[in-house]
Amino acid sequence: MANMKNAKKKIKVIAKQTVTNNNYTASMKTACKNVEKAVNAKDKTKANENLKIAIKRIDKAAQAGTIKKNNAARNKSRLTKKVNAME
Repeated sequence: MANMKNAKKKIKVIAKQTVTNNNYTASMKTACKNVEKAVNAKDKTKANENLKIAIKRIDKAAQAGTIKKNNAARNKSRLTKKVNAME
């Protein structure tokens, strides 16, 4: 356990940040899975709707610093390719 006042405060701050980061990550992963499900079900309209939501969630996570910028770009690119490859 921390002894100094600033170390105790930092523990609280890190705990709050961890919860926030986990929320961003979880919502992003759920949105990506929804796109994958729609692609597997071959539902083009649902896939496009879910893709828009997933891109928003990925951008939010990147903006918050939960994931890196290139990671966000890579995820968006892969999802978009899968949706565009549908017929």
